[in-house]
Amino acid sequence: MNEPPVFDEAFARQFEELLRWRRDVRRFRRDPVPADLIARLIAQTQLSPSVGHSQPWRWLAVEEPAQREAAQASFSRCNVAALASYEGERAALYARLKLEGLREAPVQLAVFCDHGTERGHGLGRRTMPEMLDYSVVAAITQFWLAARVHGLGVGWVSILEPAEITAALGASPDWKLIAYLCVGWPEQDCDVPDLVRAGWEQG
Repeated sequence: MNEPPVFDEAFARQFEELLRWRRDVRRFRRDPVPADLIARLIAQTQLSPSVGHSQPWRWLAVEEPAQREAAQASFSRCNVAALASYEGERAALYARLKLEGLREAPVQLAVFCDHGTERGHGLGRRTMPEMLDYSVVAAITQFWLAARVHGLGVGWVSILEPAEITAALGASPDWKLIAYLCVGWPEQDCDVPDLVRAGWEQG
């Protein structure tokens, strides 16, 4: 068995900075991201914890123009409906928010949870089956932090129709969409969330 590493105070401070600068990015440069870097980041998610060691995450690269257009169309429909749910100044503020990077992000990934997986033999999820979904969320979080280490930004787009995205990508019916991620080099880095800067929580 290997000796565990010692994480000193300097590392602890740097890790806290990593957490602080891990922001939800919506504005990307169009510069390409090396494919081997994305592959390495996804491979690192195998180190993420999962219930019963089930590793239920399934990562699909969204590369075909038709697939990306389907995601953009789904966002547009959902965003119109979301805007209609607000009134007055709140609606005006919502309309000004940039809530996705679907046109700009060079890398887009759909992350699913495989509810039909036999890996893990059901351990730990008989009474809390949602632990499969939570395991995928943990893997996404680790991907996000690892991406930030390399200077990449990640944006999680949730204003989408899961069924439409699943169909557009031809994903298995046993898979549940957990996240649609936009990945790329940020136009600018900031340690303050966009929604805070936009004043979304004020008033």
